[in-house]
Amino acid sequence: MSGTTSDLCAQLALGLAQRGWMMASAESCTGGLIAAACTDLAGSSVWFERGFVTYSNAAKTDMLGVDAQCITEHGAVSEPVARAMALGAVRHSGAPVAVAVTGIAGPSGGSADKPVGTVWFGWAVGASVHTQLQVFAGDRAAVRAAAVRHALRGLVELLAQVR
Repeated sequence: MSGTTSDLCAQLALGLAQRGWMMASAESCTGGLIAAACTDLAGSSVWFERGFVTYSNAAKTDMLGVDAQCITEHGAVSEPVARAMALGAVRHSGAPVAVAVTGIAGPSGGSADKPVGTVWFGWAVGASVHTQLQVFAGDRAAVRAAAVRHALRGLVELLAQVR
């Protein structure tokens, strides 16, 4: 599978369009870059429903319904929040597929437990939610670009498993 963002979007478009599905994105550290990458592809209105840029904790709660207590307990950059963001994107968009990204792009904001480059992903496909932690190297732009590619690649791979 090709790893360029445009190739991944084309593969994603094909997988979603073949099923008659649409997707939504719920983004924190990528700040809308996933939605931008998807909508760079002509005809994306057939398969891209909407994007939520939920950079603040309040936005995660207000726009996606992420429980504020979950954020307080686990931190915004955590598996439970990524999962809740993905489910919230499905619930608030009506799309059956969503990808969520929450992380620390840097250059500040990291800690010993969650260094700069830490990104949690959530993918909702149908009734199933998958999550994954990645730690990317590089500056802010590199971390964000890697997160976009990984988010798209993960969704393409999960769609390939749906029959």
